[in-house]
Amino acid sequence: MPAASLAVTELHSTDSWAHDPLRATAEAWLAAGRAAQLVQVLSSRGSVPREAGTRMLVAADAVAGTIGGGHLEWQAIAHARERLHGGLAEPDDRHIVLGPTLGQCCGGALTLRTEALTPHSLERWPATAARFWLQMHGAGHVGSAIASLLAGIACRVQWVDERDDAFASELALPPHIERLCIEPAAAEVAQAPAGAYFLVLTHSHALDERITDAVLRRGDFGYLGLIGSSSKRARFVHRFEQRGIRAQDLARLTCPIGVAGVAGKEPEVIAVAVVAQLLQASASRSSAVISSTRTV
Repeated sequence: MPAASLAVTELHSTDSWAHDPLRATAEAWLAAGRAAQLVQVLSSRGSVPREAGTRMLVAADAVAGTIGGGHLEWQAIAHARERLHGGLAEPDDRHIVLGPTLGQCCGGALTLRTEALTPHSLERWPATAARFWLQMHGAGHVGSAIASLLAGIACRVQWVDERDDAFASELALPPHIERLCIEPAAAEVAQAPAGAYFLVLTHSHALDERITDAVLRRGDFGYLGLIGSSSKRARFVHRFEQRGIRAQDLARLTCPIGVAGVAGKEPEVIAVAVVAQLLQASASRSSAVISSTRTV
């Protein structure tokens, strides 16, 4: 499948939507009868703290989400609470130029819409697009640290391990991260959607090799990261070459994993570097999608 076609397929797949914790909060507040105002960045121009579509919920005693913090957010919260006190429900749009109006140096402008949180406003809340679909193999220390970071990012994660007791029981995760205990783990590779990202960081080099082999043979992966050193990569690549894996697919194998320049082997440090690399890959792929679809 051509890159442009593959990218479009990904964007329209049911797997391309992520769990939205703020929307879940809105649903819970509505179900509990909690009065709140919904603040949304309706449009933006130039340098602004958050992009169009960003939302925040404001109740009399709580705030969920953020439109960027600072003076802009402080004023937006105050305005929303004035509306709550007055029982106002209809949308109120305000155009704000950050420099002259708020004394902020961002230099951009935006339009904020404030309205009552209602079933109707919830219906108009669009689904959140996932940045990427990831199948992560290995529930050890590094896998757990990566899962913790991905809990707050709009993505879809299938977290796989063959061991029943591998997953940390104390780690609470949102619905967009699915834990899956299955054997053989390599067989699960075939179930991932086209363009999926893969991270291989199991407790066993032999298992790492089997899973990585399965991903390389698919060829349609968006990213493939294998934990380990350059010497591990060289050993694995030599074996894969002997098995007939294509050179262009081997060239896309990332090992070691993580953005360059981040020193430290603590699981949490590795996790930060790896998640940054996943986001970089996602941003590059999104740019390629836009460029490809414009030329089709």
